[in-house]
This record gives sequence, structure tokens and C-alpha cells, in this order.
Amino acid sequence: MQYMLLIYTPENGRARTDEEWAEMMPAYMAYSAALRSSGAFVDGSGLAETISATTVRVRDGKRAITDGPFAETKEYLGGYFVVECATLDAAIELAAACPGALDGSVEVRPLLTPPSQDAG
Repeated sequence: MQYMLLIYTPENGRARTDEEWAEMMPAYMAYSAALRSSGAFVDGSGLAETISATTVRVRDGKRAITDGPFAETKEYLGGYFVVECATLDAAIELAAACPGALDGSVEVRPLLTPPSQDAG
């Protein structure tokens, strides 16, 4: 089964500095390499800072666009990995090893499998 590991990072109200990026990247590169070596890695990426977000809503057929994230929070979605694991417990083990779990949180969520469609 595939699971998405959603990495939530503490919001500090500003973009990361080059030094902060340089400090965190080796840990994420090592984590990504470990996922690949284990065969669990399916996909993954970091996300740009929340200041770059645009939120789109459609209500009664009218589109509303807002700069920024959906809501003010203490944490923001900073990135994700999609992993292939036999069990939820295995996915939880991978999430616990994620560098993002050290100062933020990692949400583990199963991906839905679409129903098969007969070619009939």
C-alpha cells in the first residue's frame, strides 16, 4: 500500500535563510537515499515557503483567489514523500525517521486506490 508522509514544519513568519537550508538539506538527502535503498521510495518533494502559496476557492460558481495558505497555523506543509509499505506500522517507522519529525510533525496518510475500471 502507498502512504503519503506529509511533513509539517514550524512556521516562524519568515523564509528560511541560505544557512538554514544548508543545515537541513544533508539530513533530508540522507533520508531520501535511505528510502530509495529500502525500495520504499515512490515520490517526494519539498514545497516552497507559504508566502508563495495561492489559495483558490469556488463558491456558487465564482472563483476567489487569496494570496497565501488556507489558514493561519503554527505549522505549514513543507514537503512530502510517497512510500510503498506493507503495513501502516512500517510507514510509521519511516515517518519517525524523517528529519521533519524532529522539530515538526509527519502525518502518515494512506493513498486511496481508485476502483478498477473494466474496459468492457
